Amino acid sequence: MKAAQLSSFGSASDALRVVDLEIPKPEAGEVLIRILASPINPADLNVIEGTYGELPELPAVIGNEAVGRVEEVGPDATRFAVGDLVIPLTSGNWTQLRVLREDELIKIPADTEVLQGSMLLVNPVTAWFMLKDCVDLHPGDWVVQNAANSAVGRSVIQIAHARGLKTLNVVRRPELIDELKALGADVVVTEETDLRASVEELCEGTRPRLALNAVGGASALNLANALADRGTHVTYGAMGRQPLKIPNGLLIFREITFRGFWLRNWRYDATLAQKEETLGVLATMIAGGKLTLPVHRTYPLDDIHAALAEAAEGQRSGKVVIDLR
Repeated sequence: MKAAQLSSFGSASDALRVVDLEIPKPEAGEVLIRILASPINPADLNVIEGTYGELPELPAVIGNEAVGRVEEVGPDATRFAVGDLVIPLTSGNWTQLRVLREDELIKIPADTEVLQGSMLLVNPVTAWFMLKDCVDLHPGDWVVQNAANSAVGRSVIQIAHARGLKTLNVVRRPELIDELKALGADVVVTEETDLRASVEELCEGTRPRLALNAVGGASALNLANALADRGTHVTYGAMGRQPLKIPNGLLIFREITFRGFWLRNWRYDATLAQKEETLGVLATMIAGGKLTLPVHRTYPLDDIHAALAEAAEGQRSGKVVIDLR
C-alpha cells in the first residue's frame, strides 16, 4: 500500500515521501479500514514544519482527519461490519489502509458524502464545542469571529444559524460578504471595520458575549473590543502569526475572559459515547443540508506535494483534499 511518510520536520519537499508499506493485518479488537479521503488542515502543515503542539515520533504517516470504509474486521471486533463508513479518531490518515482499535473509530451514516465526511472531525467539531461549551448562549445571542471564511468560521456560521444564534463575521476580502450571508451569516464586515465604534449598530443595539479568534494580533484585539462586559474571547488559531496583546482595561474594567481551545483535548478527554453523539449530530446536519464545507480541489496521494503547496496558499475557495478512492 502507499502512504505519505514524514522522515524529519521542516520542508515537505525534503522530508515527506510517498512510500510503499506492508498492508497491516487487524488483530483482536481491531479493524482494517480503507481511507477514502483526507483533507489538508493547517495543523498538518504545522506538523510538517515541526511547530504543532503535539508531534509524532518519526518516521510517521501523518494526516489529522479522514473518512474510511471498513475492509476487514479482526477477531473479537464486534462494533463494525465490512462496508461501514467510519471516521478515524487518530492521526496517520495519508495512507491507503489503516488498522485501528474499535474505540478509535466512529461510524457515520452510509450515505454521507465522502468529501464532506472527510472534513467532519476537526473544523465542525471545533465550531460545535466553542459555541456549546465556552459560554452559555441562547437564541438571539451574538457571536463575533474573525477568519469567518475559514472552514471553522463557516461551520460557526451554519451551526449558530441552526441554533438561533446571530453572528458578526470579519473577513479580509469584501467579495466574501454575500457568499457568507447566503450561508446564514447575519452581518459580515472586513478587517478594516473598527468594531469598538460600530458593534452596537451592527448587532442591533447589543454586544456579543463570545468572540472566536483564529488570527491574533490587531484582529484579535478588534474582536475583544467588540465584546460585552464579562464576555469571553477564545483563541483557537494563529493564522496571522502575531501574539495577542491585551490592554489592561479589558481585564480590569471590562472583566473580559481570555482562553484557548484545542480540539486535541476533546479527543483525549471525551468518552466514546460523547464522540459518537457529537459526530452523529453533525453528520445529520450534513445530510440535511444544514452544514456544508467547500472543497477547493482534490489531489491523488501521489501528488501530495502539489496538494500541500496549494493548501499553504491564501485566498482558496475551500479545503484541499487528498482523494484516495
